[in-house]
Amino acid sequence: MHRTLVAALLICSGLAALPAHAQVYSGPVVAVDGDSLDMTGARIRLFGIDAVEKDQTCQRGGTSWSCGVDARQALAGLVAGREAVCTQQDTDDYGRIVAICRVGDIDLSDAVVRMGYAAALPRFTPAYVPAEADARARKAGIWAGTFDPPADYRKAHPRALDASRPTSGPASGPRSQAAPQRAPAHAATTPGAVYFRNCREAWAAGRAPLHVGQPGYRREMDGDGDGVACEPFRRR
Repeated sequence: MHRTLVAALLICSGLAALPAHAQVYSGPVVAVDGDSLDMTGARIRLFGIDAVEKDQTCQRGGTSWSCGVDARQALAGLVAGREAVCTQQDTDDYGRIVAICRVGDIDLSDAVVRMGYAAALPRFTPAYVPAEADARARKAGIWAGTFDPPADYRKAHPRALDASRPTSGPASGPRSQAAPQRAPAHAATTPGAVYFRNCREAWAAGRAPLHVGQPGYRREMDGDGDGVACEPFRRR
């Protein structure tokens, strides 16, 4: 099923989580960091890799360099002025798409790893392990010196988590590569308040999206900080 993301998709009223089977999205994109994209306001995380964070620095030749900035610029160069086609593999805890994205014949996950700005995540897929081995052998990018694994960097710098990433589950990427499961809402300790552990619970309770000031809204669930948590996508 092919869909082009447009702004109207982001303000639709559907509340259900995306289905488990693959969806294909296409449209112009911009790089948010080394492994995530913004497609018409929707955040997409590249599947199977973990890039250095945009504020992260690495060591090379005895000096520090802004490897995270370079990672974002590398991805930006690949997608500049072009349309990406992204095949969904999963959704994360906040409803963001985890996908294999291509620009023309270029698999963006493979390209970012091969340029030396991201590590492969073989527990999700072995597809990008050869690209990492190639980058290591050439001492490309981060492999030319030393660096903190992105997961360790995020643990040490919680605010480094970008809106494209979930704020719960393993720090190295989406919590699960399985289909999201619905869970019941849980009452907060404050009388009359509402608490949801994640956006799946808010969707299951029919309460999403959540706006600032509404019962159940938490800043941790508002990945892009726009005052609206758990913005849904329409399911087809």
